[in-house]
Parts: sequence; structure tokens; C-alpha cells
Amino acid sequence: MKDNIEKRVICFFILMSAILVYVAATAVRNIQRSIKSEAWVNKTHDVIIHAAEIVSYLHAGDAALRTFMITGESRDQIKYRNAYSTMIERQDELLALTRSGAEDAELHEKVLGLDTLVSNRVEIARSVAKAREQGGLEDVRKLYLSNPDAESIGRIERYVTSLIGTERELLSRRDVDEYTQAVTTKWTVYSGVAVNFVLLAFVFGLLRDDLHARRVAAKALEEANAQLEVKVQERTADLIKANHALKQENLERRWSYQTLDHQGRYNQLIINSISEMVFVISRALNVSRINPAVVHQTHWQPQDLIAQSIERVVKLTPDSGNAPEHNPLSQAMRDGREIQERPAVLTTRSGRTIPVRFSLVPLHDQDKVVGGVLTVRIPEGVQRPN
Repeated sequence: MKDNIEKRVICFFILMSAILVYVAATAVRNIQRSIKSEAWVNKTHDVIIHAAEIVSYLHAGDAALRTFMITGESRDQIKYRNAYSTMIERQDELLALTRSGAEDAELHEKVLGLDTLVSNRVEIARSVAKAREQGGLEDVRKLYLSNPDAESIGRIERYVTSLIGTERELLSRRDVDEYTQAVTTKWTVYSGVAVNFVLLAFVFGLLRDDLHARRVAAKALEEANAQLEVKVQERTADLIKANHALKQENLERRWSYQTLDHQGRYNQLIINSISEMVFVISRALNVSRINPAVVHQTHWQPQDLIAQSIERVVKLTPDSGNAPEHNPLSQAMRDGREIQERPAVLTTRSGRTIPVRFSLVPLHDQDKVVGGVLTVRIPEGVQRPN
């Protein structure tokens, strides 16, 4: 129950964090877009202002040029030149404003077209001024008849009016997009905050239920501890009684082990006192223990025979009824039966062989044969080894 509540609370907090991250990312992205849009709006206004100033300086230069054609004074000539020079500067600035950015490529193409018209108008104005200086009003009249300047000014005005209209239309669209974006951002933030408050309410409910469950569990634990204390006291009393009984049993068992140890020593003394050779062998026919008679009569030391095959010392001779390859010891171990007075050959440490008789008694552990006791004696009339 506790793990489930913790998992739910963690999931709710992860979801709330994801919503906050999304709201923050959306807000940051919209702020960046707003900054970028504001920069674009400012640049668009600059384009409109520069385009309007081009027309304004064009009219001012044209008026000064007409005055110069009438008066021929250098003062009027300087005025129209200044006006046209400022107009060219505004045109160059307009080209620079629209030169960067992929979205300004179409506008830049239009500005290049306006630059061509302005350049043509400047060339016409220079021709008119040159004609006035050289030939007077008659040459100017002839030049106007061949190149009517009113048409070029009108084309520039229409071109600029179209360019400004296009930019203002783009500004209107951008205003609509900005308003839509602002509304979307507002509802995104409001929705994210509202969802987080709802999730907080769920988390509060889960925590309240968890605290209630913990109080109930603590009360139940107190009751269980009280019952456990009673049981511990009862169990302690039982353990004290059992401990007394166990001490008594251990004492009796120690006496039993001492008795068994004494009995084992007596048995070892009895085996060691037997004049016949005694081999204790495993089921695999390996020697595990010998008595002193083996050492005395064969001169083999215990470390030479322990864990070695019995056939290193005692080699069996087959009976007349058995095949040569038949091993009566292995068969007796498998069957769990005794062997009495069978012939064999004893090999001493010096390599001398002596005919002997052996007997085997299997050793049982419950129903399994775990080894055997092999007794070997030298028959009467056979010379014993020195």
C-alpha cells in the first residue's frame, strides 16, 4: 500500500514537472518569437519611413530643380542636389534594411526595382540641369519633350505607394498573428496552472489517505507489540525450562560421548592386540586403516598404504569356480556379504610374496555398505617374514 502511494505521488510530481516544463518552454518560445516579431515590425516601420522619405525628397528635389531651371541660380542648384543626395542615401539605407534574411528576399527585389527608377530619375535630373547650364530654357524644353519627367515621378510614387501598402498589410497580418499567439500563450499558461492545481489536490488526497493509513497501522502495531510482549514473556519462561532440560541432556550426552570414546579406545586396543593383520578398506577397496601387525609382518608403514588400493599388499587368487578376472572383494561389497578363508598372496615392502588366507566383513551404515574389515593370516607351515 505504501509503495503504491509513493509511486502515485512520484508519478503526479513527474507529470506536474512535465507540464511546468512545457508551459515554460512555450512561454520562452513565444517570448523569443515576440522579440523577433518586434524586431521585424521595427524594421518594417523603418522601411515604410525610408520609402516615404524617398518620395518626399524626390518632390523637394524636383521643386528645387524647377526653380533652378527658371532662375538658373547656383543656390537653387545646391538645393536640388542636396535633396537628391539625401534621397539616394535613403535609397541605399532601404537596400541595406532589406538585404538580410530569407523572408526579406521578395521585399529586397521590390526595393531593387525602386532603386532602378530612382537612378533613372537622378539621371534625368542631371540631364535637365546640364541642359539649363549649357543651352538655357529652350534646351530644357526640348529635353522635357523627349523625356517627360512627370511620368518617371509618377511611377516612383506608385511604386512606393504599392511597397508601403504591401508592408502595412504584412504589419496587419503580423498583428493578428501576434494577438493569436498571445491568446494561445495565455490559455496555455492558464491551463497548465489549472491542471497542476488539480494534480496537487490529488496528491494532497493521497497524502491524507496515506497518513490515515499510517495512523491505523501504528495503532495496530502498538496492539500487536503488546500481545507480542505477553507472548515473549511466555516464550521466555518456556525457554528457561527448555534450557534447563537442554543442560541436563548435554550432560548426559557428554557422558555418552565419553563412554563411546572409551569404548573406541578399547576397541582400538583390542584390534592392535590381534596377531592377525587387519585392513579397514573403503567400498572402492582403498585402505583407510591398518593395525600394528601389518607393519610388523610386511614392514609397510601406514603412510605407504593409507588411501592406496588393497591389491598393493594383498593380491587375491581366484577360486576354481570363478573366472580369473572375477574380484570377490568387489562382489562382496556390492552384495554386502561376508567372505571367509579365501586364498591370497601377501606382498611385503621388500617384494617378497607369501601365500595367506583372508576374510572380509562388510561395514554397514543403515542399509548401505560403506566399507569392510579385511583380516589376513599366514597359514601354519608357511614361513613368516622376518
